[in-house]
Amino acid sequence: MTKKIRVLLVDDHMLVLDGLQARLELEDNIDIIATASNGLEALEKAHESKPDLILMDVSMPVLNGLEATKRFKAELPSIKILMLSMHHDKEYILSLIQSGANGYILKDVSSEELVQAINTVYQGGTYFSSGASDSLFSPTIEPKRYEELTKREVAVLKEVAIGLSNKEIAQSLSISVRTVETHRQNLKNKLDIHTSAGLIKYALEHQLID
Repeated sequence: MTKKIRVLLVDDHMLVLDGLQARLELEDNIDIIATASNGLEALEKAHESKPDLILMDVSMPVLNGLEATKRFKAELPSIKILMLSMHHDKEYILSLIQSGANGYILKDVSSEELVQAINTVYQGGTYFSSGASDSLFSPTIEPKRYEELTKREVAVLKEVAIGLSNKEIAQSLSISVRTVETHRQNLKNKLDIHTSAGLIKYALEHQLID
């Protein structure tokens, strides 16, 4: 008899949990051993039940999916983690991969694809639904955008990339905090990057910082 995949479901919406459980329990090789409504509860139940795989939402109260993934990889590294989310932002997905997630699927996938993702990740592979893959492997930046930055914007970008606050950047460049905020907004608009992590990655890719 084929060993069943022991799965822990994690989502803060009860209807979603019920729907996922009802669908996955139709599969002969999947066993839903527990459910949880946030990352902290998931950690507690994982320590108790030792699942093979965790199917987990990203946006949750108490402990979100990103922080929970970091904790799982530190405390229970053998457990596979498959993220389920509505978010398809590239930086969002990258941060989860870097934290140890084994796959990322969007909530618009079919139930058949969900089952395929669970099987793939359980067997040691990685899985990204088409929407997540499109975001993940699309070019982050058009080359011409760097040329659109002013010298002052590049200077602010370098300071942002090394982790300085707006106040520290203002002091370093001898400009006002309001001016720093304006430059940061211009950077986000010109580069189409809307997170600090994204700006840091861009600075690294363009060798503006070591």
